[in-house]
Amino acid sequence: MTLVPSIHDAPFKGSIGKVKEEWIDYNGHFNMAYYAVLFDGCCDEAFSLVGLGEDYLKTSGFSYFTMEAQVNYLRELKAGDEVDMTLQLYDYDSKRIHFFLHMYDRKDGALSATMETLCMHIDMSKKKSCPWPEHIRTKLAQMYEAHKDLPTPKQLGHTIGIVRKVA
Repeated sequence: MTLVPSIHDAPFKGSIGKVKEEWIDYNGHFNMAYYAVLFDGCCDEAFSLVGLGEDYLKTSGFSYFTMEAQVNYLRELKAGDEVDMTLQLYDYDSKRIHFFLHMYDRKDGALSATMETLCMHIDMSKKKSCPWPEHIRTKLAQMYEAHKDLPTPKQLGHTIGIVRKVA
């Protein structure tokens, strides 16, 4: 029995991803660019539930763009490894969505990577931000309601920098 993903799943669970051989770099590691490919697929699946799929652009002339993203690489993955991914809608407002993704090694459930992302709703004819239409805002509210009590991810809001010890 296959479960159909729902806007009320907390968190949203994406399709199983797989690390392809061609995604392994000269260091023998899963190349950083392809983590984003897998995470992006999970985003597409989750946000199609709120009406933000490919058809949304075609029928409305609106879309959403990534404004900021940060990936944390926590555990190495190798070619052929399968991963489970989840998406948590952490916050949203009239034009933006702030969400967090987890990638788990399917073999043992270990957390392998996370990605925090902020996206903006865009009027494609003007290439400017604009408010979500009511039907999208309503579905975002439903997803947020399902996700709001999930634990705050450890890496959320993580800043990058070199911490220097004072001698």
